[in-house]
Amino acid sequence: MAARVFPLLLLLTTTSYAFTPHDNFLISCGSDSTTEVVYNRHFVGDSSHKGSAYLSEGTSSSLTNPNSSPNSTVIYSTARVFTSASSYTFDIKNLGTHLVRLHFSPFASPNYDLRNGKFGVSANGISLLTSFGANVTVVKEFFVLVDRDELEIVFTPDVDSGSNFAFVSAIEAFSAPRDFFIDSGGIALISPGEISEFKQNVSNQALETVHRVNVGGLLLTPFNDTLWRSWIPDEDFLVIKSAAKVARTSDPPNYQQGGATREVAPDNVYMTAQQMNVYNGSLANHFNITWDFPVSSEGAMHLVRLHFCDIVSVALNTLYFNIYINCVTAYKDVDLSVLSLHRLASPYYIDFVVKNVRGSGVVRISVGPSDLNNAMKKDAILNGVEIMRMVNYAAPSPPGSKKDGKWIVLGCVVGGVFVLILAVVAVLAILRCGKGKPEPKPKPKTRRAESTGWTSLRVFGGGSSLAAISQGTVPASASPYGLYDLKLLFADLQLATDNFDKSLVVGSGGFGTVYKGVLKDSVKVAVKRGVPGSRQGLPEFHTEITVLSKIRHRHLVSLVGYCEEQSEMILVYEYMEKGPLRNHLYGSDSPPLSWKQRLEICIGAARGLHYLHTGSAQGIIHRDIKSTNILLDENCVAKVADFGLSKSGPCLDETHVSTGVKGSFGYLDPEYFRRQQLTDKSDVYSFGVVLFEVLCARPAVDPLLNREQVNLAEWAMEWHKKGVINEIIDPHLSGQIKPSALKKFVETAEKCLAEYGVDRPTMGDVLWNLEHAYQLQTNDGPREEEQRAMDGDSGDGEAEAPVVVPSRRAGAGGDGGSDMSTSHVFSQLVTNDGR
Repeated sequence: MAARVFPLLLLLTTTSYAFTPHDNFLISCGSDSTTEVVYNRHFVGDSSHKGSAYLSEGTSSSLTNPNSSPNSTVIYSTARVFTSASSYTFDIKNLGTHLVRLHFSPFASPNYDLRNGKFGVSANGISLLTSFGANVTVVKEFFVLVDRDELEIVFTPDVDSGSNFAFVSAIEAFSAPRDFFIDSGGIALISPGEISEFKQNVSNQALETVHRVNVGGLLLTPFNDTLWRSWIPDEDFLVIKSAAKVARTSDPPNYQQGGATREVAPDNVYMTAQQMNVYNGSLANHFNITWDFPVSSEGAMHLVRLHFCDIVSVALNTLYFNIYINCVTAYKDVDLSVLSLHRLASPYYIDFVVKNVRGSGVVRISVGPSDLNNAMKKDAILNGVEIMRMVNYAAPSPPGSKKDGKWIVLGCVVGGVFVLILAVVAVLAILRCGKGKPEPKPKPKTRRAESTGWTSLRVFGGGSSLAAISQGTVPASASPYGLYDLKLLFADLQLATDNFDKSLVVGSGGFGTVYKGVLKDSVKVAVKRGVPGSRQGLPEFHTEITVLSKIRHRHLVSLVGYCEEQSEMILVYEYMEKGPLRNHLYGSDSPPLSWKQRLEICIGAARGLHYLHTGSAQGIIHRDIKSTNILLDENCVAKVADFGLSKSGPCLDETHVSTGVKGSFGYLDPEYFRRQQLTDKSDVYSFGVVLFEVLCARPAVDPLLNREQVNLAEWAMEWHKKGVINEIIDPHLSGQIKPSALKKFVETAEKCLAEYGVDRPTMGDVLWNLEHAYQLQTNDGPREEEQRAMDGDSGDGEAEAPVVVPSRRAGAGGDGGSDMSTSHVFSQLVTNDGR
């Protein structure tokens, strides 16, 4: 019974508090009624004597819904139809921000089917809606600054779209509370990758409500809001629902001067929240709670208002958290105790202006724990979210742009002539200096380049040393992705795949379907075809081409080309005969790999990752390392694949890259997840999961197992700490693994899975340790007792002489031209006592 009463109390909390606007116009359009009561508010029909005073110029008529029932909302049983530009004009007594709410409820009548209408709506010359139409009942809400003594709302049929009428069912126009939008104080502007100050007045912007969300709470109707707004639950916007849990209180909020008021948001919003779903204060559960809110306008500016009320703390100054918007740290170390004047459960809101990048269809909001919290008391909360699009936003012009325009033009002309003269002189000088000059001898490779198998990275925009991608490929004109034009014809790919025959499908993923194909020159390829016409995979498509057109390494899958015709997004790679590593560990009929093969595969993949991280000044972070993205060729040589989520690493003066969380569940670096700060150590963590996957031959996450076994990384680490790791390794490996090799392998995996990136090894260190484990496995020199002594366990065994191990890297080009056996996997000389 109590569980039912509590939500009812919440719904009734705010009804006793009323807001009385100075200007208050409530119009039931097309109605002749003098009073229609909706949500305890009195609407007047615009066909009545009083209501008709608001109708201005234009041709219009009233319609009645022939199918309306007694249970229908009364303001939706009629409509006003306009066959020419027509308006409502309201006399304004209180200048300032006004809330304009337009109701559209289409129905079919003998003369009009309102679902076919297309039209525009403006308020005092500001365009609110363009080529708008409604198939179902829709309410559009705007905040508009009224700076003159009248508000004119104009409806104009969109004749260009073939529509000859506009319509509206009801209009609300009333003054907003004073200081509903505060311009002073420097609102933060969140742009892609950076934060600055929004230098315009928010109150001057016309704002359209896109989302209004009661985080952690129920649906709130206009009955429960002093401004007659609706608030929807947040469940559908949560990215990972299990990351959050609902917090609620039955006590009303403690409103304080300078904080939020009941007009900013009702009591019910501040009496519920989402907080971190932390289990028993476990340090492994440090993460962010993230919501994705769809927005339809590309590149638009949005006002984001976040509502907070600390209903989870039992004392002041115990809750600190961070706010992230679109993967940018928008507010660090929030302390609600300070913001709310040292009162618990005191409502507060924070405004941000967010500039969405073009092509981005969401505003992502996250809250996560601050480092200021006690390690066992980390938490973060959010009570409500409002997102409003800036309808009339215009970027400020640079100072003096008009005044100095003629001088800018003159300067450009003079500067252009001067640059042209310099260019001519430079060309003549180069031609003179180049005559008779002997061709320089190529520089010998450095030892580092020779040992790692790197090739020169091709740079965008130019370069003096250009190497062909592979034999038979020659430099071509610059493509959008690099210096080499790798474009392939769609017709050639149709031929290569027998018109994308389903029998040639070898895999599928989030991007699309992968087909086996054969090009005209009899080269086998893997053809990854994105969903035709879809723009969802476009960023991954571009990223993959950008990354793979710059790099080449024996242990990275090579890009053969791409196709971008007829709305197609197709990537073509070298064909990997044996497919994903995962298929050879579990879940298929492939014969199990030997322990020696598994070590070689891990070493090869580590080599590829090491090259990604260190092969350029910034390096490249893969972001999606997993067993399905490590492919095997016919000789079981491992190659890292799928670079659609890759990011350039941090610059020399940076420690990380701030970016949205991407990756695969079970492999995701927990530090990256909670901080949204990406480093190459995130790849190291994922690779550590792969190492245990190779050892135990089971998925990274298996929800069908007991709770303590679901997550492979946590489960394997726990068994290793107990000293019984032998009991969970793949039974197919029974009797194959030497204890010393197993010890080194598991230690390496454990270090990769350290909680914090700073405690994890680099991929270079991981590679060295795996090669050491391989040497321990394959070398018959030292006895087990001696090896344990050298590893620091016990005994005083003496190491044998250093063993010279053949290096596959020595003399091998980065394109994998070595003919050495794949079993020769060492990149350096090693001794039995390690590094």
